[in-house]
Amino acid sequence: MQKDFAEILKNQLNIDFDAELYQDFEEIKNETEYVFSMGGDGTILKCVTFIKEKETPIVGINFGRLGFLANIGKDHIEQLIEAITRGNYLIDKRSLLALECNKPIFGNEKFALNEMTIQRKDNSSMITVHTYLNGELLNSYWADGLIVSTPTGSTGYSLSCGGPIIYPSSENFVITPVAPHNLNVRPMVVSDKVVLSFEVTGRSKSFLCTLDSRFESIDSSFQIAISKADFSANLVRLTDMNFLTALKHKLNWGADQRN
Repeated sequence: MQKDFAEILKNQLNIDFDAELYQDFEEIKNETEYVFSMGGDGTILKCVTFIKEKETPIVGINFGRLGFLANIGKDHIEQLIEAITRGNYLIDKRSLLALECNKPIFGNEKFALNEMTIQRKDNSSMITVHTYLNGELLNSYWADGLIVSTPTGSTGYSLSCGGPIIYPSSENFVITPVAPHNLNVRPMVVSDKVVLSFEVTGRSKSFLCTLDSRFESIDSSFQIAISKADFSANLVRLTDMNFLTALKHKLNWGADQRN
């Protein structure tokens, strides 16, 4: 069990655990078969930063709200344990994006399961994100920011900014501008085999760059590139649950709202 989580349970619920504790994934034994994530999608994203390239399967139990990633409900825990014991489950391999930069940024966690964003930070002025696809200028986005999303992240921030929903096994990135100044600028789907690179300019001296829920302050001297990571996140899924089921339950697809 993760040490910080165990400390919270001990202090708030007076629960103490006779279990092996760890602070980061380097302390976990190599024979670890599963990592259990109890919370919401944000907890899954945190687990990915613990596991990194080891690709240990993540079992996401949803104690949060929407739960696209942590899609196993707390009422299904007994079913889950039985399924794992019997080997009656599936592994969803989710692609990650990897970030490279000409300056130190994000330490050893230069990857994301959902998205990378570049956003304005200190004032209300829009920024310009010069975006290149395999070295060729794609567009100069004059906007509040820009999102590059994986298929997994397409149901998150990108979706709220008008981006499309991408099936998880699709090998794509989605480029979604945030409040673009030009109304003819729309989200774009590109292959994840390409390299996307970015230069940022604006009236402000600093901007915000994020990888999932992690963020760093950057300036116009930072040159950022995004490509597909060479490892994946492995999410455990029960056989009667899939992405289409999640869309129906989470977004009410197929439901008649007139009743």
